[in-house]
Amino acid sequence: MPSTAAVYVITGGTRGIGAGVARRLAGVPGRGLVLGYRGRHDRARALAEELDRPDSPVRAVACDVGDPAQIPDLFAAADALGPLAGLVNSAGVLERQSTFDGIDAERWTRILAVNVVGLAGCCREAVARMRDGDRPDRVIVNVSSKAAELGAPGEYVDYAASKAAVDTLTRGLALEVAKYGIRVVSVRPGIIDTEIHGTGGDPDRAHRLGPQQPLGRAGTVEDVAGTITWLLSPDAAFITGTTIDVTGGR
Repeated sequence: MPSTAAVYVITGGTRGIGAGVARRLAGVPGRGLVLGYRGRHDRARALAEELDRPDSPVRAVACDVGDPAQIPDLFAAADALGPLAGLVNSAGVLERQSTFDGIDAERWTRILAVNVVGLAGCCREAVARMRDGDRPDRVIVNVSSKAAELGAPGEYVDYAASKAAVDTLTRGLALEVAKYGIRVVSVRPGIIDTEIHGTGGDPDRAHRLGPQQPLGRAGTVEDVAGTITWLLSPDAAFITGTTIDVTGGR
């Protein structure tokens, strides 16, 4: 039987920004967390065990959101804990830096399958559960990127385009579900010190570019996680259908 009053699903919830959000949300009595992850089972289990409490359960669930067949199981794990209050779509993929002519159709397909189609599938599952609820704080937060605006020329135009799609989806979905009391917001991080830069082939990117930002440093996971946690809270109750930049002024 469900044991918690509010459950939050975080895709990409065991690394980077997603893990930062999980740490901030965990430990509140009556609140459950489901952390979706792909790969690194040891890290996922370790984080779930660290955060799990009898009155605030945390579950790590293997889920590649790029595979639509895996998404329902992620939300079934949430159903087992209680009613869904929030979804944070933090799962995303980035490939090695490349000029546009080096990005082939296979790479486009991989990027869009996770960053757009998978995110949309998670939103669909969340809305189906939230639509008939009566909680005042039913929220979806989509993690986008400042690259959606800047385009990431010479690096990863495909990733930037996928995040622009996330921002458009956020706006459209927010207007569609506002009548149910569901809020949908997009957060656009700038240069943040996470391991994603290594995935792109430039592990020192945040350290190199951080001092060039208006605030003089790269952002941290906590900078972004704090913003997301605030958006999930009643303090942000009149914010929907928009994007929030966490860029240090970039």
